[in-house]
Amino acid sequence: MANKEALRELQQRLAQRLQTVREQAPTRSWLAVEIAGHGFLLPLDQSGEIFPLSAIHPVPHSQGWFLGVANLRGQLHGVVDLAGFLGLPRRAQRPLTEVTAARDAGRLVAFNARLQTNAALLIDRLLGLRNPAGLQAVEAADDAGKPHFIGQQMSDAQGRIWHELDLAALAADEAFARIDA
Repeated sequence: MANKEALRELQQRLAQRLQTVREQAPTRSWLAVEIAGHGFLLPLDQSGEIFPLSAIHPVPHSQGWFLGVANLRGQLHGVVDLAGFLGLPRRAQRPLTEVTAARDAGRLVAFNARLQTNAALLIDRLLGLRNPAGLQAVEAADDAGKPHFIGQQMSDAQGRIWHELDLAALAADEAFARIDA
């Protein structure tokens, strides 16, 4: 008899916990990266694996922002210089042989496999994880010329501006898919 009551109590506690989880709004977390001096937030649910910068094999007759292909865990991924794609000015890059530490060379962030896009973005720096509690929405003065895959602007406690980057919308963007020059 005591076992039945204990089992009922356990079931009630589990049901209450499930209800609480359903009622809570899901929180969104981002991977914070720096590209050409600008802060970007990549949704964690759309981001894939992070790779050290590896050999990128150029593809002839492709756009300047399409750096080529790289073998990432046995799969070929197109490597995109997001700064070039967005038209952001790049600071002068040092050749990989002159880079003092591997983390100074940049990283490749692959798209999540669910997006069915074998692509990776070249980023300058990986800045960790961010969650909405530490960010506030900022009114952007120039939203008219903003691409559809760039979401809202946010500011952190230090006053740094972050741009949300919707990787699913970027992967579906017609200009992003057209790599031929």
